[in-house]
Amino acid sequence: MTALPRVLVSTDIGGTDPDDFQSMVHLLLYSDVLDIEGLVSSPYGDGRARDIHAVIDAYESDYAALSSHADYPMPDALRSLVKQGAVDVAPDAGFSDPSEGSEWLVACARREDPRPLNVLVWGGIDDVAQALHDAPDITDKIVVHYIGGPNKTWGVDAYNYIETHHRDVTLIESNNTYRGFFMGAPDDDLSPTRFIGEHVIGRGALGAFFEKQLPAVKMGDTPTVTWVLHGTQRPDEPSWGGKFVPLWDGRKTRLAHPATEADVVEAFGVVEILVPKPADWSDEHHANLLFDGRLQGPFPEPVVEGELLRFRLSPRDIRPMGYEIRSTHPALDGQSGSFTAELPPAQRWSIPSQAYRNWWCDDGAPEVAIEGWPGARTVSQWRHEFMIDFAARLDRTIPRS
Repeated sequence: MTALPRVLVSTDIGGTDPDDFQSMVHLLLYSDVLDIEGLVSSPYGDGRARDIHAVIDAYESDYAALSSHADYPMPDALRSLVKQGAVDVAPDAGFSDPSEGSEWLVACARREDPRPLNVLVWGGIDDVAQALHDAPDITDKIVVHYIGGPNKTWGVDAYNYIETHHRDVTLIESNNTYRGFFMGAPDDDLSPTRFIGEHVIGRGALGAFFEKQLPAVKMGDTPTVTWVLHGTQRPDEPSWGGKFVPLWDGRKTRLAHPATEADVVEAFGVVEILVPKPADWSDEHHANLLFDGRLQGPFPEPVVEGELLRFRLSPRDIRPMGYEIRSTHPALDGQSGSFTAELPPAQRWSIPSQAYRNWWCDDGAPEVAIEGWPGARTVSQWRHEFMIDFAARLDRTIPRS
């Protein structure tokens, strides 16, 4: 018998986007073919472990029907795997204090098992950063599949810590590839707008729970699961979760303030804006950076670097973006600037970096992009197969007559 893939999920479920609830329903419907070892509630937002439990409650209602098809884990067994991770994003250092979730990740990774632990990151990567900081010996035991993009915007400091200090970890960074799960679909019964009406409504408690989250299918985190379910689990080979290329250099940019739109940075990279520190700046002063008009945050705080204040951020889109400093110091408050976030040119993304052992990212080839989003077609090309399969899983919630 083939050994089941080991999986630990770190999710911001209940936080910034309801699609994590959709992805959790999908995950539990496949829990008979996965060895789930952890379900961790991580930043960003108000999501907590209770939100994972809410999905397991629906699963329990469908358990009798599901278990008539296959050997599904008992609901209480799944509940025992739910752990509360960090509730706040990591500070500038990228790590702080261990959480129940980060400690559980370390414990799982250290188990005597020849199979790697697939750490599927659906939200902030903060608990993974904490685990690697506290237990660097787990580096060779885990494979991290990270839905970056917007999540990196929320937790850029944790990401920056891993990228700087743990370059030997195996990590798949999907900043745009995941979009193929909900983009580029034909208008049929499997499309995001029609799938719920055709295949979700009337499918048990899990279907009812899924239905009330969003009017259409998004499931932007699910490619981390489908990557484990179907394919060779080699990032550079085709799979239901996408196909990736080795990471490249030049993804981090430091800009002197005031920056302008002529200053080009890499979209989804790390950007640090360096602002001259007022002569009378003290620990009693505070400042935040509002960028791209994001009133809901995050609001980066400065770190003193000699005579400079350094703000760190990650742009989650491809276009010009403005920024404004808000501060209790009158000389800083209201200062502004801008920059332009662009995709890396082919001469950059096509040359693998020598600094990373096994780090992967979106394929920048134009033929696998959807509406300009790199790599998305490497997921969408399998849409018929993985959505038909998901529909069949939902049907398992219907009691046998």
